[in-house]
Amino acid sequence: MRLRCEVEVLSQLLPSCGLQARGRAAQAVVSLGRPPGGPAVALLVCTARDRSGARYKVRSAPGGDGEEGTGAVSRGARTALCPQVQNNVERLFTRFVEQGKATVRLREPPVDLRFSKANVSTLKTFLSALRLAHQGTDTALLPLSTLVAAKSSEVEKPKTKMTITSRRDYPLTKGFPSSLEHLQTSYCQLARVDTRLLSLRTLRRLDLSHNHIKQLPAALGELPCLQELDLHDNHLEAFSGALCRSGLQRCLQLLDLSRNRLRALPLELCQLRALVTVRLDDNELLRLPCRLGQLCRLRSLSAARNRLPFLPCDFRRLRLESLDLFGNPFEPPRPLEPNVQLKIPPSLLECAARATVDHRIPYGCHLLPSHLCEDLEVAKTCQCGSACLSSFIQITVTMNLHHVAHTVVLVDNMGGTDAPILCYFCSLHCYSQFLDRHLQSNG
Repeated sequence: MRLRCEVEVLSQLLPSCGLQARGRAAQAVVSLGRPPGGPAVALLVCTARDRSGARYKVRSAPGGDGEEGTGAVSRGARTALCPQVQNNVERLFTRFVEQGKATVRLREPPVDLRFSKANVSTLKTFLSALRLAHQGTDTALLPLSTLVAAKSSEVEKPKTKMTITSRRDYPLTKGFPSSLEHLQTSYCQLARVDTRLLSLRTLRRLDLSHNHIKQLPAALGELPCLQELDLHDNHLEAFSGALCRSGLQRCLQLLDLSRNRLRALPLELCQLRALVTVRLDDNELLRLPCRLGQLCRLRSLSAARNRLPFLPCDFRRLRLESLDLFGNPFEPPRPLEPNVQLKIPPSLLECAARATVDHRIPYGCHLLPSHLCEDLEVAKTCQCGSACLSSFIQITVTMNLHHVAHTVVLVDNMGGTDAPILCYFCSLHCYSQFLDRHLQSNG
């Protein structure tokens, strides 16, 4: 019987000496078996530092001399067992067995073997076998294993981090450890995402920066724990909307798409509601998604050195800690030069959309026609709160970026922190009211 877990060996004599120092848990393989040449039962604890293992007697053979199965307090130390002792297990502590923890208290040597991070089912089976051995059950009826040294792969801690920064170090024939949580493969000249990465179910941070990747597979969104995705300095020309509709909505917190060739971002990007940091610097973006304000957890946004002429209307809903929009060719605001797209009378679709918003009717494809739901997802919002689909008046006005961010990088070399933002009106009446307020505020 073998158990893979972390083991901590504690001497019972420390409290009597006024010491409370604890041992250090180590990845180990604990075997319950019979040493060669005798009917005694023993535990063998193998660690990375002592692969041959330290042996602790569980039960002596009747009339044995006690030399087999000598216990150990630390690596390499061996203590003889007294001939009188047949049952060497003083007590089993199983209160936290459902958490994968248990303690075996031995008489000789006087130590506690503390097991942790064990598989609960395997631990219960192991303790049952240990209890039966302690009670004197015939060894032929026990699930004993051979007491042999453990393999390196069994006692080494699972690898959780891997960094590859050159093409020659990239594993072409050997796979990635399934336990990886942080993987960096930069400067490897990758033209596509390695499909082997898609099976790393515990991956939390994926850094593919400084490569030649042009497209992302939709299966990347199936990584259930991915919190950080770094695609800095690649050749991306688009970011898939399918990724934004995937499980990344629940877990992705950082997205770095800086130094690529992006001209636009999908509207679905605003469905990644867990995003805290977004970096879009040094692309060719002509506009930001119109529903950007839905990212209620977003705290840091950087879109410097793009081709943005203005910001979307929804931008004013953001509450950021830092914002960088330096180097964009923002157009001067034109509040008195409206782009009139009014349709009189409005279409039935326009009326339905406005009624849905005005009356706060919950919508979805199971309640309303799918094309109406799709239009509502991209609808503009008038100053009065009504929705605008294809009938509206559009202008650009000035907004001080400190209204949405605590720390703002200067927009230009002149020290400005103002930027133009789109503004929509559903009717001439709403626009005229805005115009009156604007003229009054400007004298």
